[in-house]
Amino acid sequence: MSILKAPPKPPKNATLQLRIDEGLKTKLDKYAEFLESSTAYVVSEALKLVFNKDAEFRKWLESQVVNHKKSIEGETPSPVKSAKQLAPPVMSLSANGNGLFR
Repeated sequence: MSILKAPPKPPKNATLQLRIDEGLKTKLDKYAEFLESSTAYVVSEALKLVFNKDAEFRKWLESQVVNHKKSIEGETPSPVKSAKQLAPPVMSLSANGNGLFR
């Protein structure tokens, strides 16, 4: 066993494209500047905060996981799902030079 631990693997990132009000974008940019970070970091951390603070959402999300497990256990073979249905969730942002997200 090694004395030092291997560094943690960075999370997988996905790209999200969205449109927001100019004023909100300006505040987002300023907040990222204030934190000396990226806008993607600010949005990701803000979403994590909302998801962790919203007890009703957490309860609903847990019920979705339980219902999904129940459906898998009693599932019969179904038609192949479309690529859109199989797409992973999108969680991070990246901005291009003109301030729009791609």
